[in-house]
Amino acid sequence: MPIVIFELPDGTQRKVTAGSGTVLMQAAVSNGVDGIVAECGGNASCATCHVYVDERHGELVGPPNDVEDEMLDFTAAERRPTSRLSCQVQVSDALDGLVVHIPEEQV
Repeated sequence: MPIVIFELPDGTQRKVTAGSGTVLMQAAVSNGVDGIVAECGGNASCATCHVYVDERHGELVGPPNDVEDEMLDFTAAERRPTSRLSCQVQVSDALDGLVVHIPEEQV
């Protein structure tokens, strides 16, 4: 199973085993990773599961769809070119070793 590395704002890293087909938000929440609020439960309607995909992995993850792209305008933390909603990034074996950075604020 792929391993995803969540980097917290203080630089602490949490390595999480995520099943293929799950989304990053589920992997974070089910493993107690701090900083992912996910108020809407993964419906891309709250922007409280915002993450920054590490630049090394941006192409593997791909761009947001139109709905996600619009929601990214409402994140509490600064939007960056690598911003994604973790509820919209599906984990696959190709993402093994993916690093995502959690912003300092979600709400």
